[in-house]
Amino acid sequence: MSHSGPSISPDCAAGIADSVRLALAEDVGTGDVTARLIAADKQASARVISREAATVCGRDWVDEVFRQLDARVRVQWNVADGEQVAPDQVLFTLQGPARAMLTGERTALNFLQTLSGTATSVRQYVDAVAGTGCRIVDTRKTLPGLRQGQKYAVVCGGGYNHRIGLYDGILIKENHIAAAGGIAAAIAQARALESGVPLMTEAETLDEARIAIAENVDLLLVDDFTLDMLREAVQLVRAHRAAGGRTQLEYSGGATLATARGYAETGIDRIAIGSLTKHLRAVDLSMRFA
Repeated sequence: MSHSGPSISPDCAAGIADSVRLALAEDVGTGDVTARLIAADKQASARVISREAATVCGRDWVDEVFRQLDARVRVQWNVADGEQVAPDQVLFTLQGPARAMLTGERTALNFLQTLSGTATSVRQYVDAVAGTGCRIVDTRKTLPGLRQGQKYAVVCGGGYNHRIGLYDGILIKENHIAAAGGIAAAIAQARALESGVPLMTEAETLDEARIAIAENVDLLLVDDFTLDMLREAVQLVRAHRAAGGRTQLEYSGGATLATARGYAETGIDRIAIGSLTKHLRAVDLSMRFA
């Protein structure tokens, strides 16, 4: 079945089969003994509904679960990834061998409810800052083994990805700064690597922020700045960009749904929120056999 909605990155797509294989091995083990209650040739149909409002994510994981169990199971989707759904809305239907449908139910819903939970949380933050021009971005605080899926879910929710891992961006943090002997020294050492990846740095004070901006880093992350400090940092970055600089400004100090808009209205470019992927509340889903 063709995929619609946001595009899955090649790295993410390549990992779906492996993620599903591991999840099925974990759940099915040596075999689904309860499914033996059902005759091997029994055919069935079922539908999966959302019990609450949500943003959907995870179609390809669901499709892969049933493809690996029994390719005769037909999955018919009524919604796309990234689509917002209402309570009691039918997300997809299944037809095919009853045993495979029963065996795959929990694994398929685990993927769908987890990724949809991430996308739903992101959508709430995106809506909270709507109209400000500020982007909501994720962090590396993801569930082990499900990073690519959660990063995709962030996009489905209307957010943006920070670096995927330790390999696709240099992020100088407070311990790097301390070990290097200061923020200017850390930036100089990072540039000497000639890594070809974006150069990002945290700043804990306005003085550190000024140094990072003068060094024209790609991204400046300010941690736990007050609103007044953020406004001053915004003015520094805007002046820098007006003069031809490229530095973007991100706040990463634990914004919540209640505080995100206030930070966004200072004029910052991005807000990074770790809770999008680590403080996860799965969406409530239900599979019902006809």
